[in-house]
Amino acid sequence: MLKTDKNLKLYYSISEVAAMVEENDSTLRFWEREFSQLSPKKVRGIRQYTAEDIETVRLIHSLVKGRGLKIAAARELLKKNKEGVQQATEVIDRLRAIRAELVQMKENLGTIE
Repeated sequence: MLKTDKNLKLYYSISEVAAMVEENDSTLRFWEREFSQLSPKKVRGIRQYTAEDIETVRLIHSLVKGRGLKIAAARELLKKNKEGVQQATEVIDRLRAIRAELVQMKENLGTIE
């Protein structure tokens, strides 16, 4: 018998994706116009984002909001080296998680005395 994860979806709505990256729907629509790499499937005018589309949205968000790049610079960087950008973003995310964990450990140690 094939087991399936009920939380795993093939497609996500624009509002679901916007909530994932803490942006609004209009920002995602703007990014679609600016980045050729981002082109979710549209069925009867409704956007359907795949896991790959969501990863692209996260990369764009990281470049524009996280690193503060202008749209043109982020577009060029993604065009030239999407894999490199993806790897760097993953490393930065891991380092942020480690930092948060260390800060929490430090706070916990301070309360032991």
